[in-house]
Amino acid sequence: MSRLCRFAIASDLHIALPHTIDLTKPRFHLVEASVPALEAMLAHLEQLDLDCLFIPGDLTQDGERDNHHWLIEQLQKVSFPVYVIPGNHDVVKPTGNDAVIGLDEFAALYQPFGYDDPQQLWYSREIAPGVQLVGLNSNQFDATGWQLGCLDQPQWEWLRENLPQWRDRFVIVMIHHNIVEHIPQQSTHPLGRRYMLDDAAPLRHYLNEQGVRLVLTGHLHIQDVAEADGITEILTGSLVGYPHPYRVLELHDDGIHKRLKMKSYRLRSLPGWEDLPAASRQRTQENSFPFMSRFVSLPPLNLKGDEMIATAHQLQSFWADMAEGDRTFSFPQFPPHVRSMLEAFSATHPIDNNATLRF
Repeated sequence: MSRLCRFAIASDLHIALPHTIDLTKPRFHLVEASVPALEAMLAHLEQLDLDCLFIPGDLTQDGERDNHHWLIEQLQKVSFPVYVIPGNHDVVKPTGNDAVIGLDEFAALYQPFGYDDPQQLWYSREIAPGVQLVGLNSNQFDATGWQLGCLDQPQWEWLRENLPQWRDRFVIVMIHHNIVEHIPQQSTHPLGRRYMLDDAAPLRHYLNEQGVRLVLTGHLHIQDVAEADGITEILTGSLVGYPHPYRVLELHDDGIHKRLKMKSYRLRSLPGWEDLPAASRQRTQENSFPFMSRFVSLPPLNLKGDEMIATAHQLQSFWADMAEGDRTFSFPQFPPHVRSMLEAFSATHPIDNNATLRF
Protein backbone atom coordinates (compact mmCIF):
# COMPACT_ATOMS: atom_id res chain seq x y z
CA MET A 1 0.00 0.00 0.00
CA SER A 2 1.49 3.34 -1.05
CA ARG A 3 0.92 6.64 0.72
CA LEU A 4 -0.30 9.35 -1.64
CA CYS A 5 -0.42 12.28 0.78
CA ARG A 6 -0.79 13.28 4.41
CA PHE A 7 -2.80 16.37 5.25
CA ALA A 8 -4.45 18.11 8.19
CA ILE A 9 -7.85 19.80 8.49
CA ALA A 10 -8.62 22.63 10.91
CA SER A 11 -11.90 24.49 10.54
CA ASP A 12 -13.72 27.53 11.87
CA LEU A 13 -10.71 29.15 13.49
CA HIS A 14 -12.66 32.36 14.21
CA ILE A 15 -9.43 34.28 14.73
CA ALA A 16 -10.09 37.34 16.88
CA LEU A 17 -7.39 39.63 18.19
CA PRO A 18 -8.29 41.01 21.64
CA HIS A 19 -9.25 44.47 20.42
CA THR A 20 -11.75 43.01 17.94
CA ILE A 21 -13.74 40.94 20.48
CA ASP A 22 -17.12 42.04 21.80
CA LEU A 23 -17.17 40.27 25.18
CA THR A 24 -20.84 41.20 25.75
CA LYS A 25 -21.95 38.93 22.92
CA PRO A 26 -22.86 35.40 24.13
CA ARG A 27 -21.19 32.63 22.15
CA PHE A 28 -20.84 28.86 22.29
CA HIS A 29 -17.17 29.04 21.36
CA LEU A 30 -14.14 30.53 23.14
CA VAL A 31 -13.17 33.12 20.58
CA GLU A 32 -10.87 34.67 23.21
CA ALA A 33 -8.69 31.56 22.86
CA SER A 34 -8.47 31.70 19.06
CA VAL A 35 -4.93 33.08 18.82
CA PRO A 36 -3.21 30.66 21.24
CA ALA A 37 -5.35 27.81 19.86
CA LEU A 38 -4.03 28.40 16.35
CA GLU A 39 -0.47 28.72 17.58
CA ALA A 40 -0.68 25.49 19.58
CA MET A 41 -2.19 23.54 16.70
CA LEU A 42 0.36 24.79 14.17
CA ALA A 43 3.22 23.94 16.54
CA HIS A 44 1.92 20.37 16.72
CA LEU A 45 1.34 20.06 12.98
CA GLU A 46 4.89 21.21 12.25
CA GLN A 47 6.10 17.97 13.89
CA LEU A 48 4.03 15.65 11.68
CA ASP A 49 5.61 15.67 8.20
CA LEU A 50 2.49 16.98 6.45
CA ASP A 51 2.01 17.64 2.77
CA CYS A 52 -0.52 20.41 3.44
CA LEU A 53 -3.21 21.89 5.69
CA PHE A 54 -6.83 22.54 4.65
CA ILE A 55 -8.94 25.23 6.36
CA PRO A 56 -12.57 25.07 5.12
CA GLY A 57 -13.68 28.56 6.12
CA ASP A 58 -14.54 30.88 8.99
CA LEU A 59 -10.92 31.90 9.33
CA THR A 60 -11.90 35.02 11.31
CA GLN A 61 -14.61 35.96 13.76
CA ASP A 62 -16.51 38.45 11.60
CA GLY A 63 -14.34 39.40 8.62
CA GLU A 64 -12.29 41.97 10.53
CA ARG A 65 -9.45 43.31 8.42
CA ASP A 66 -6.99 43.18 11.33
CA ASN A 67 -7.81 39.52 12.00
CA HIS A 68 -7.38 38.53 8.36
CA HIS A 69 -4.01 40.26 8.13
CA TRP A 70 -2.78 38.66 11.36
CA LEU A 71 -3.83 35.19 10.20
CA ILE A 72 -2.20 35.62 6.79
CA GLU A 73 1.05 36.58 8.49
CA GLN A 74 0.92 33.43 10.65
CA LEU A 75 0.10 31.10 7.77
CA GLN A 76 2.98 32.46 5.73
CA LYS A 77 5.36 31.14 8.41
CA VAL A 78 4.14 27.54 8.10
CA SER A 79 6.57 25.09 6.48
CA PHE A 80 3.91 23.24 4.43
CA PRO A 81 1.32 24.55 1.94
CA VAL A 82 -1.95 25.83 3.39
CA TYR A 83 -5.18 25.93 1.38
CA VAL A 84 -8.16 28.02 2.50
CA ILE A 85 -11.64 29.00 1.38
CA PRO A 86 -13.96 31.70 2.77
CA GLY A 87 -16.67 31.01 5.32
CA ASN A 88 -19.72 33.12 6.00
CA HIS A 89 -17.91 34.86 8.90
CA ASP A 90 -14.96 35.85 6.69
CA VAL A 91 -16.88 37.94 4.17
CA VAL A 92 -19.84 39.62 5.85
CA LYS A 93 -20.24 42.19 3.05
CA PRO A 94 -19.89 42.08 -0.75
CA THR A 95 -17.38 44.94 -0.59
CA GLY A 96 -15.24 45.92 2.34
CA ASN A 97 -14.57 49.03 4.40
CA ASP A 98 -11.91 50.12 6.87
CA ALA A 99 -13.02 47.54 9.43
CA VAL A 100 -13.88 44.42 7.40
CA ILE A 101 -12.87 42.89 4.10
CA GLY A 102 -15.36 42.24 1.33
CA LEU A 103 -15.99 39.08 -0.63
CA ASP A 104 -14.39 40.79 -3.63
CA GLU A 105 -11.05 41.03 -1.75
CA PHE A 106 -10.74 37.51 -0.40
CA ALA A 107 -8.96 35.77 -3.28
CA ALA A 108 -6.38 38.53 -3.64
CA LEU A 109 -5.63 38.57 0.09
CA TYR A 110 -5.29 34.78 0.29
CA GLN A 111 -3.48 34.31 -3.02
CA PRO A 112 -0.59 32.41 -1.34
CA PHE A 113 -3.07 29.83 -0.04
CA GLY A 114 -4.58 28.32 -3.18
CA TYR A 115 -5.78 31.19 -5.32
CA ASP A 116 -3.96 31.63 -8.63
CA ASP A 117 -6.45 34.24 -9.89
CA PRO A 118 -7.02 37.15 -7.45
CA GLN A 119 -10.39 37.80 -9.12
CA GLN A 120 -11.70 34.23 -8.82
CA LEU A 121 -13.06 32.79 -5.57
CA TRP A 122 -12.56 29.14 -6.49
CA TYR A 123 -9.49 27.19 -7.53
CA SER A 124 -7.87 23.80 -8.02
CA ARG A 125 -4.45 22.46 -7.08
CA GLU A 126 -2.70 19.13 -7.52
CA ILE A 127 -1.57 18.69 -3.93
CA ALA A 128 0.23 15.37 -4.59
CA PRO A 129 0.69 13.17 -7.66
CA GLY A 130 -2.78 12.01 -8.65
CA VAL A 131 -4.56 13.99 -5.89
CA GLN A 132 -6.50 17.11 -6.88
CA LEU A 133 -7.96 19.69 -4.49
CA VAL A 134 -10.95 21.76 -5.60
CA GLY A 135 -11.64 24.78 -3.36
CA LEU A 136 -15.11 26.30 -3.78
CA ASN A 137 -16.80 29.46 -2.54
CA SER A 138 -20.26 28.98 -1.04
CA ASN A 139 -20.79 32.63 -0.03
CA GLN A 140 -23.00 34.81 -2.19
CA PHE A 141 -25.06 37.99 -1.64
CA ASP A 142 -28.45 38.89 -3.08
CA ALA A 143 -29.37 42.34 -4.38
CA THR A 144 -30.24 43.54 -0.87
CA GLY A 145 -26.89 42.43 0.58
CA TRP A 146 -28.35 39.36 2.33
CA GLN A 147 -25.79 36.57 2.59
CA LEU A 148 -26.59 33.26 0.88
CA GLY A 149 -25.02 29.80 0.89
CA CYS A 150 -24.84 28.55 -2.68
CA LEU A 151 -22.68 28.36 -5.80
CA ASP A 152 -22.96 31.08 -8.42
CA GLN A 153 -23.37 30.36 -12.12
CA PRO A 154 -19.73 31.07 -13.13
CA GLN A 155 -18.58 28.56 -10.51
CA TRP A 156 -20.97 25.91 -11.83
CA GLU A 157 -19.68 26.53 -15.35
CA TRP A 158 -16.08 26.21 -14.15
CA LEU A 159 -16.87 22.91 -12.44
CA ARG A 160 -18.55 21.50 -15.55
CA GLU A 161 -15.59 22.54 -17.67
CA ASN A 162 -12.86 21.26 -15.38
CA LEU A 163 -14.02 18.27 -13.33
CA PRO A 164 -14.16 15.88 -16.30
CA GLN A 165 -10.43 16.36 -16.95
CA TRP A 166 -9.58 15.14 -13.44
CA ARG A 167 -11.48 11.84 -13.56
CA ASP A 168 -8.20 9.90 -13.45
CA ARG A 169 -7.27 11.63 -10.16
CA PHE A 170 -8.57 11.40 -6.60
CA VAL A 171 -10.45 14.68 -6.22
CA ILE A 172 -11.03 16.31 -2.83
CA VAL A 173 -13.61 19.11 -2.76
CA MET A 174 -13.43 21.71 0.02
CA ILE A 175 -16.43 23.97 0.68
CA HIS A 176 -17.69 25.76 3.80
CA HIS A 177 -21.41 24.91 3.77
CA ASN A 178 -22.46 21.29 4.21
CA ILE A 179 -23.68 19.42 1.15
CA VAL A 180 -24.57 16.26 3.12
CA GLU A 181 -26.89 16.25 6.14
CA HIS A 182 -25.09 15.77 9.46
CA ILE A 183 -28.10 16.04 11.77
CA PRO A 184 -31.63 14.70 11.23
CA GLN A 185 -33.66 16.74 8.72
CA GLN A 186 -30.86 19.30 8.46
CA SER A 187 -31.86 20.46 4.98
CA THR A 188 -35.43 21.28 6.05
CA HIS A 189 -35.19 22.22 9.74
CA PRO A 190 -35.31 26.02 10.30
CA LEU A 191 -32.11 25.93 12.38
CA GLY A 192 -30.25 23.26 10.43
CA ARG A 193 -30.82 24.36 6.86
CA ARG A 194 -28.78 27.56 7.17
CA TYR A 195 -25.70 25.36 7.46
CA MET A 196 -26.56 23.51 4.25
CA LEU A 197 -25.70 24.65 0.75
CA ASP A 198 -28.91 25.74 -1.00
CA ASP A 199 -27.93 23.71 -4.07
CA ALA A 200 -26.51 20.80 -2.08
CA ALA A 201 -28.42 18.06 -3.92
CA PRO A 202 -27.46 19.17 -7.46
CA LEU A 203 -23.83 19.51 -6.37
CA ARG A 204 -23.79 16.04 -4.79
CA HIS A 205 -25.27 14.51 -7.90
CA TYR A 206 -22.84 16.24 -10.24
CA LEU A 207 -19.81 15.36 -8.13
CA ASN A 208 -20.95 11.75 -8.03
CA GLU A 209 -21.36 11.70 -11.81
CA GLN A 210 -17.76 12.92 -12.14
CA GLY A 211 -16.35 10.29 -9.80
CA VAL A 212 -15.77 12.63 -6.82
CA ARG A 213 -16.23 10.83 -3.51
CA LEU A 214 -14.78 13.08 -0.79
CA VAL A 215 -15.88 16.53 0.42
CA LEU A 216 -14.45 18.51 3.36
CA THR A 217 -16.61 21.09 5.16
CA GLY A 218 -16.95 23.08 8.38
CA HIS A 219 -19.60 25.60 9.46
CA LEU A 220 -21.70 23.42 11.81
CA HIS A 221 -19.00 23.18 14.55
CA ILE A 222 -19.36 19.43 15.13
CA GLN A 223 -17.25 16.36 14.41
CA ASP A 224 -19.18 14.23 11.94
CA VAL A 225 -18.74 12.01 8.91
CA ALA A 226 -21.81 11.40 6.75
CA GLU A 227 -22.62 9.99 3.31
CA ALA A 228 -25.27 10.69 0.68
CA ASP A 229 -25.51 10.07 -3.06
CA GLY A 230 -22.09 8.45 -3.11
CA ILE A 231 -20.43 11.45 -1.43
CA THR A 232 -18.63 11.10 1.90
CA GLU A 233 -18.42 14.42 3.72
CA ILE A 234 -15.99 14.98 6.57
CA LEU A 235 -17.21 17.84 8.75
CA THR A 236 -14.60 19.14 11.18
CA GLY A 237 -15.61 20.99 14.33
CA SER A 238 -14.40 24.45 15.30
CA LEU A 239 -10.88 24.80 16.65
CA VAL A 240 -12.21 27.35 19.21
CA GLY A 241 -15.32 25.39 20.13
CA TYR A 242 -15.69 22.34 22.33
CA PRO A 243 -13.96 19.87 21.99
CA HIS A 244 -11.38 21.96 20.03
CA PRO A 245 -10.68 19.36 17.33
CA TYR A 246 -8.49 19.11 14.27
CA ARG A 247 -7.67 16.16 12.07
CA VAL A 248 -4.72 14.48 10.36
CA LEU A 249 -5.46 12.19 7.43
CA GLU A 250 -3.35 9.87 5.30
CA LEU A 251 -4.52 8.86 1.83
CA HIS A 252 -3.26 5.48 0.63
CA ASP A 253 -3.66 3.48 -2.57
CA ASP A 254 -3.76 -0.32 -2.15
CA GLY A 255 -3.94 -0.94 -5.89
CA ILE A 256 -7.72 -1.46 -5.83
CA HIS A 257 -9.11 1.18 -3.50
CA LYS A 258 -8.10 4.45 -1.95
CA ARG A 259 -8.00 4.27 1.84
CA LEU A 260 -8.20 7.38 4.01
CA LYS A 261 -6.91 6.90 7.54
CA MET A 262 -8.23 9.64 9.80
CA LYS A 263 -7.09 10.60 13.30
CA SER A 264 -8.56 13.46 15.30
CA TYR A 265 -6.72 15.53 17.88
CA ARG A 266 -8.04 17.94 20.52
CA LEU A 267 -6.45 20.90 22.22
CA ARG A 268 -6.31 20.19 25.95
CA SER A 269 -4.59 23.20 27.50
CA LEU A 270 -3.72 26.77 26.57
CA PRO A 271 -2.25 29.67 28.55
CA GLY A 272 -5.09 30.93 30.72
CA TRP A 273 -7.16 27.82 30.05
CA GLU A 274 -5.27 25.02 31.77
CA ASP A 275 -8.30 22.72 31.41
CA LEU A 276 -9.53 23.97 28.06
CA PRO A 277 -12.23 21.30 27.48
CA ALA A 278 -13.84 21.96 30.87
CA ALA A 279 -13.89 25.74 30.36
CA SER A 280 -15.19 25.38 26.84
CA ARG A 281 -17.88 22.87 27.72
CA GLN A 282 -19.06 25.14 30.55
CA ARG A 283 -19.25 28.07 28.11
CA THR A 284 -21.40 26.03 25.75
CA GLN A 285 -23.70 24.91 28.54
CA GLU A 286 -24.09 28.43 29.97
CA ASN A 287 -25.12 29.86 26.61
CA SER A 288 -27.19 26.95 25.34
CA PHE A 289 -30.65 27.86 26.64
CA PRO A 290 -31.71 30.39 23.94
CA PHE A 291 -30.62 28.02 21.18
CA MET A 292 -32.13 24.87 22.74
CA SER A 293 -35.40 26.60 23.64
CA ARG A 294 -35.81 27.68 20.03
CA PHE A 295 -34.80 24.22 18.83
CA VAL A 296 -37.47 22.41 20.85
CA SER A 297 -40.15 25.04 20.11
CA LEU A 298 -39.82 24.54 16.35
CA PRO A 299 -41.20 21.62 14.30
CA PRO A 300 -41.25 18.70 14.70
CA LEU A 301 -41.37 19.04 18.53
CA ASN A 302 -43.36 22.31 18.80
CA LEU A 303 -43.01 22.46 22.59
CA LYS A 304 -44.53 25.44 24.34
CA GLY A 305 -44.60 27.10 27.75
CA ASP A 306 -43.28 25.29 30.79
CA GLU A 307 -42.60 22.08 28.85
CA MET A 308 -40.40 23.95 26.39
CA ILE A 309 -38.48 25.71 29.18
CA ALA A 310 -37.96 22.53 31.21
CA THR A 311 -36.84 20.53 28.18
CA ALA A 312 -34.40 23.21 27.01
CA HIS A 313 -32.81 23.37 30.48
CA GLN A 314 -32.36 19.59 30.52
CA LEU A 315 -30.59 19.80 27.16
CA GLN A 316 -27.86 22.23 28.24
CA SER A 317 -25.18 19.63 27.43
CA PHE A 318 -26.77 18.39 24.21
CA TRP A 319 -24.83 20.52 21.73
CA ALA A 320 -21.49 19.96 23.44
CA ASP A 321 -22.15 16.21 23.27
CA MET A 322 -23.09 16.55 19.59
CA ALA A 323 -19.89 18.45 18.86
CA GLU A 324 -17.76 15.57 20.17
CA GLY A 325 -19.01 13.18 17.50
CA ASP A 326 -19.58 9.45 17.96
CA ARG A 327 -22.13 10.03 20.72
CA THR A 328 -25.14 7.85 21.50
CA PHE A 329 -28.05 9.61 23.19
CA SER A 330 -30.63 8.26 25.61
CA PHE A 331 -33.44 10.39 27.06
CA PRO A 332 -35.75 8.09 29.06
CA GLN A 333 -37.05 11.09 31.04
CA PHE A 334 -38.78 12.63 28.02
CA PRO A 335 -42.15 11.77 26.41
CA PRO A 336 -41.89 9.26 23.53
CA HIS A 337 -42.14 11.80 20.69
CA VAL A 338 -39.44 14.02 22.23
CA ARG A 339 -37.26 11.07 23.13
CA SER A 340 -37.35 9.51 19.65
CA MET A 341 -36.57 12.79 17.92
CA LEU A 342 -33.56 13.56 20.14
CA GLU A 343 -32.20 10.03 20.14
CA ALA A 344 -32.17 10.16 16.32
CA PHE A 345 -29.11 12.40 16.71
CA SER A 346 -27.09 9.40 17.89
CA ALA A 347 -24.12 8.27 15.81
CA THR A 348 -24.83 4.94 14.12
CA HIS A 349 -21.15 4.05 13.62
CA PRO A 350 -18.06 5.40 15.45
CA ILE A 351 -16.42 7.06 12.44
CA ASP A 352 -16.70 10.75 13.33
CA ASN A 353 -13.24 11.09 14.89
CA ASN A 354 -11.00 8.13 14.06
CA ALA A 355 -11.61 5.77 11.18
CA THR A 356 -10.33 4.32 7.95
CA LEU A 357 -12.60 5.17 5.02
CA ARG A 358 -12.47 3.27 1.72
CA PHE A 359 -13.19 4.77 -1.70
